[in-house]
Amino acid sequence: MQYNLADLWEKVVDTVPDREALVCGDRRLSFAAAEERINRLAHHLQSSGVGPGDHVALYLYNGTEYLEAMLAAFKLRAVPVNVNYRYVEEELRYLLDDADAKAVTFHREFAPKLAAVMPQLPLLGTFVAVDDDSGADLGALGAVEYEAALADASPERDFPPRTSDDLYILYTGGTTGMPKGVMWRAEDIFFGAFGGGGIGNEIKQPEEIADRARDGRTRCLPACPFMHGTAHWMAFQTLFTGGTVIISPDRHFDPVGLWKLIAREEVNFLVIVGDAFARPLVEALDDGASDIDVSGCTVILSGGAILSPTVKLRLAEKLPGSLIIDGYGSSESGGQGQSVTVAGSDVHSAPRFAVNDQTTVLDDDLLPAPPGVVGKLARRGRIPLGYYKDAEKTAATFPVVDGVRWSVPGDHARIEDDGTITLLGRGSVSINTGGEKVYPEEVEAALKAHPAVFDAVVVGVPDERWGERVVALVQPRPGAEPGFDELDEHAREYVAAYKAPRDVVLVESIVRSPSGKPDYRWGKATAVERLGLPASARG
Repeated sequence: MQYNLADLWEKVVDTVPDREALVCGDRRLSFAAAEERINRLAHHLQSSGVGPGDHVALYLYNGTEYLEAMLAAFKLRAVPVNVNYRYVEEELRYLLDDADAKAVTFHREFAPKLAAVMPQLPLLGTFVAVDDDSGADLGALGAVEYEAALADASPERDFPPRTSDDLYILYTGGTTGMPKGVMWRAEDIFFGAFGGGGIGNEIKQPEEIADRARDGRTRCLPACPFMHGTAHWMAFQTLFTGGTVIISPDRHFDPVGLWKLIAREEVNFLVIVGDAFARPLVEALDDGASDIDVSGCTVILSGGAILSPTVKLRLAEKLPGSLIIDGYGSSESGGQGQSVTVAGSDVHSAPRFAVNDQTTVLDDDLLPAPPGVVGKLARRGRIPLGYYKDAEKTAATFPVVDGVRWSVPGDHARIEDDGTITLLGRGSVSINTGGEKVYPEEVEAALKAHPAVFDAVVVGVPDERWGERVVALVQPRPGAEPGFDELDEHAREYVAAYKAPRDVVLVESIVRSPSGKPDYRWGKATAVERLGLPASARG
């Protein structure tokens, strides 16, 4: 047995076949039942010509089908590819073309977009549609309905041997530029992001996964979309330890409904992404969810976006028996560290993490930075092979220094005297004002501590004197209309004066990705427009 994702899954299935693996709405699948569905889908894809190394696009909302399709691809030594379901046609065409997708599993409502881009994608020939209420026409695609495909395929586990070198690819959009596929070996992603059989207590041999599965008691609810790494990383971490993944069937985020699901399914591990999820959830506990018993939810993990200090404290106060964890990592580095908050604890104004032994801060010469010096966060050891079809970007992000290969995605950070690392933010969105660097996340956290602010994004716009000046886009709470003076005074209590916004633009809502990350390109374009700056200022 090797550290292959499909092999590991099958070992868990054989160890705890009757335990619940996946729950979504009325569908409740044991490990054995899920395995049969996955085998059937794999056989259907195989009969359609999908084989080792082929890419299978997943253009899906959350559901059991998402994880089933990932595992079906892994069984064939094929590679699942995540697709953002919010993409417009051109973005969709770009990703499917860049990924060399040969097959796609999709929710039926997306059929018109696929039909529009299909003529430009000669490699894409297999379409499997998950039915929904849309009634969208599948004729132009020649698509097979998902459940029909399963019904007509073999449930047997009779696939050729696989290896630990089989690929996992995660397309990441980042904050700027078109998305790129980050390529990992199966063994490296298992230890780098899928838990390794137990965070802090990794297995030493692949067969040991069976022992971890027997003890599995986690009931995990990933509330964020599977199309982003945070959700399916935590789902696989749960499955590989014999736990149960609870999936909300809702297409839109409903905080009260989510708390009800947590209580009903006795969820003990909730996965969210930043304040976009956490703030409505904590406020629901003051309102529509105040009488719901969610005390059994003992871990709330935010990955992909850092929680602001005020939200972390409020969550800890509302759930005094729970750990509120900021998990830090990226598509290019896997999980790197965490920050834990409990009721009554102090929270740093800037995010500070305890990191693993492979993570450090490198200076501009890619040498270890001493404490207090700002550099770039880096990880060695189990890291990706690089970006799919992009040797230049691979060389830049994964440099080799004195024989050691590093992942350096671009996050700025500094090491503190106690060995923890303070994360400052992605260099690509930092603001250079008068020679001083301002990291938006720090200012955003300060603004969101104001009682009249529901959400905020901070960007830089051109300034004749300072090069760039700091601008805040603020979504007020209902009925509130905070003015510049009060927000300026408030911000200066948390950050240095040069970091405080020079302009404030009130907006109805902050645009974020489905994973909760702020859309800084939207923010800058909106600030430029609302402040009456020339269009060229958008950069």
